[in-house]
Amino acid sequence: MDFNWSLMFASYATVFSPGVLFIICVGITAGIVIGSLPGLTATMGVALLVPLTFGRPPLESLAMLIGIYCGAMYGGSISAILIRTPGTPAAAATILEGYPMARRGEAGRALSMALFASFFGGVCGALIMTFASPIVSGFALEFGPVEYFALAIFGLSVIVSISGRSLVKGMMSAVFGLLISSIGFDPISGFPRFTFGMMEMMEGPPFIPTLIGLFAVSEVFNEVQKTGQLQQLKAKVDRFLPTWEDIKHCFKHLCRSSVIGTFIGSIPGAGGDIAAFVSYGQAKRTSKHPERFGHGQIEGLAASESANNACSGGAMIPLLSLGVPGDAVTAVLLGAFIIQGLQPGPMLYKENIDIVYQIFASMMLAQFAMLFIGMAGIRLFAKVILVDRAILTPTIFVLSMVGAFAMRSNIFDVYTTLAFGILGYVMMRYDYPLSPILLALILGPMAEANLRRAMVISSGDPSILVSRPIAVGLMVLAVVSLLMSIRGQKQVEARLAEMEQAFEKEITD
Repeated sequence: MDFNWSLMFASYATVFSPGVLFIICVGITAGIVIGSLPGLTATMGVALLVPLTFGRPPLESLAMLIGIYCGAMYGGSISAILIRTPGTPAAAATILEGYPMARRGEAGRALSMALFASFFGGVCGALIMTFASPIVSGFALEFGPVEYFALAIFGLSVIVSISGRSLVKGMMSAVFGLLISSIGFDPISGFPRFTFGMMEMMEGPPFIPTLIGLFAVSEVFNEVQKTGQLQQLKAKVDRFLPTWEDIKHCFKHLCRSSVIGTFIGSIPGAGGDIAAFVSYGQAKRTSKHPERFGHGQIEGLAASESANNACSGGAMIPLLSLGVPGDAVTAVLLGAFIIQGLQPGPMLYKENIDIVYQIFASMMLAQFAMLFIGMAGIRLFAKVILVDRAILTPTIFVLSMVGAFAMRSNIFDVYTTLAFGILGYVMMRYDYPLSPILLALILGPMAEANLRRAMVISSGDPSILVSRPIAVGLMVLAVVSLLMSIRGQKQVEARLAEMEQAFEKEITD
């Protein structure tokens, strides 16, 4: 498809009309609210509000849903930073650096960088979507079971980077996560495994309740255990955007993570959570001070947030070009397209090219609307951390339980959240990292299902895993990533040991 500049300018003029701009802002605001509430994912937000688009013109309907999508991707970072509860799965990596920054009184700085990184990643994703849709979607179409397995292995190589101080404990957490991910139906035979006869476990542990339990409820238990010793946290917000020094410091991470996020988002079945962890691991590996990661390093926050927001543009690429959803949200958007009488795919570019360009313009303007609305609300968001901990802690617990129940209206999900909350608390007490469990839960099923499919296709011949160039490239990247991460981890351990020795020496003197 040759790019049509005149049609692009006409599309921006159409989208700039007051009615469409207003509907985009409504979608962004609703998305931020939905994304910041634990348990209410971007997918749920878009699905819940699709009925509101019935009877409206296609542009207004799709623009509002795109606004919800983009707003929710950013909104998930708000609760992740302030209360250690990722509003969406894509914000899980944001906890690693965002929450420690909030704990040391830098909530405003973390929120402003999350907003700017979300905007930067979203704009990059929208630009790549606009100019490279056919090319990127054609490349993504080459992915089969072998490539998906290689992608999962590459993602799992990040586990070393998020293992904290002990690589052994990090790997033990990852193996435990992989074991949990094997619960449910066998991906090939359909035979139930480790379900103990419970119907609720046939599809494995529910992901959102598991996520809320591991990160939110475990922190609640940890706070309760410290009752009487807690100090009131401070959140100074003296600017709406990060400082120029912070932007320069994080710029290369923003650029690299935006490209990673768009690419991973364009692969059907992948998503913002995978992109965020991969980008976070890359930021840590290339940092001059990897030992500071996990304690509130702003470039780690910038990398994860720019990647998961760039995924929104990337996921639209296969939807528009091939009619194949890039993630769960675009699967719902596919239904919205069909409701409007539009069939995404190659014919959309021939029969409704004006709508395609208007979607490009809507995605770009949604990023700017998100930036301005986020700037307007950032002081309000930061006030959450000023609430008395004796009030905030039980409130987080209640919100966690409500969020877990809201997914399927099933009390079993509440019990699951409590169980993983207790597990997370025990692991925190003994310094076992929680993030490797989450990453294993995300990538374990992808790796197993596609490995099994590849073996079925090749009649059990393992050479199929090295028979395709893309898969070989991803495997090589995984090995390089693993070696670099192990090397970096050893450097971190050595520097931490030196710091502890120096501290002990000061105390002795």
